[in-house]
Amino acid sequence: MTEKKKPIVVVTRKLPDVVETRMMELFDARLNSDDAPLTHAQLIDAAQVADVLVPTVTDRIDGDIIEKAGPQLRLIASFGTGVDHIDLKAARARGITVTNTPGVLTEDTADMTMALLLAVARRLAEGERLVRSGQWKGWGPTTMLGHRIWGKRLGILGMGRIGQALARRARAFGMSIHYHNRRRVYPDVEKELEATYWESLDQMLARMDVVSINCPHTPATYHLLSERRLKLLRPHCYIVNTSRGEVIDETALTKMLSKGEIAGAGLDVFEHEPAVNPKLLRLDNVVLLPHMGSATIEGRIDMGEKVIINIKTFVDGHAPPDRVIETLL
Repeated sequence: MTEKKKPIVVVTRKLPDVVETRMMELFDARLNSDDAPLTHAQLIDAAQVADVLVPTVTDRIDGDIIEKAGPQLRLIASFGTGVDHIDLKAARARGITVTNTPGVLTEDTADMTMALLLAVARRLAEGERLVRSGQWKGWGPTTMLGHRIWGKRLGILGMGRIGQALARRARAFGMSIHYHNRRRVYPDVEKELEATYWESLDQMLARMDVVSINCPHTPATYHLLSERRLKLLRPHCYIVNTSRGEVIDETALTKMLSKGEIAGAGLDVFEHEPAVNPKLLRLDNVVLLPHMGSATIEGRIDMGEKVIINIKTFVDGHAPPDRVIETLL
């Protein structure tokens, strides 16, 4: 008997060594050792030879790539939770299954969200820059004053896994939890988190001290925080975003931050990343991070293991555990 042919798995970016080693054991893995992002043309080439394509959130797998994919491509096993970078409609039309890696990034992203919340409210980045610049003259009673977060109202936009994990952390810091979601969470979850549900996003925004963006980017959430909605925020309010930059009108946000119409922002994602609005870079009341909310060694390995399980399950003829269903997004 001939040995069963291993599926060709094309991986678009460098993954943790332990993940790549396991992939090479199980599959005919084509790796990207130098980690250079693939061009649109290179992604088409990959789709034309791969049985399984493993992209990341920075690879835009659009309709053109899917249309030009070879007939053997049957699975796109994305390394990441969000799937807004994949044309799901085009994939479905071609009979291509799409999977992602939900759940394993929840705690890491919630940690970073809480860290950004503290950093912007207590001016941590400003203080660190002051020390490094050599301009710090010592302690003073009115030096580097920020705001306490204990007793403040936190409005969570998107009460999924990450939103709930953030709520647990914020409660431990003495914050009052409020949220807006497409659907109200279960009563026992609300009770555990002592969370107040707002059916109206506008009404919630107008009453919060901190707003955290934790919803996915979909056509329905593009610029959900529009200029009109941003203007509902009170001048002392802070915004934190570890979800997707496209959820906020970044131009309007930058303008309001520069005018002091919003107290500050902690941003891990940007509307046109990796490009960042130059005006944001000049503002002291923002903390800017390079999309590192889920960047832990443990998290990346867990993501890779999920990708491997999805591929192996699919290749063995079963439904992969993390199949993306459009109607559930």
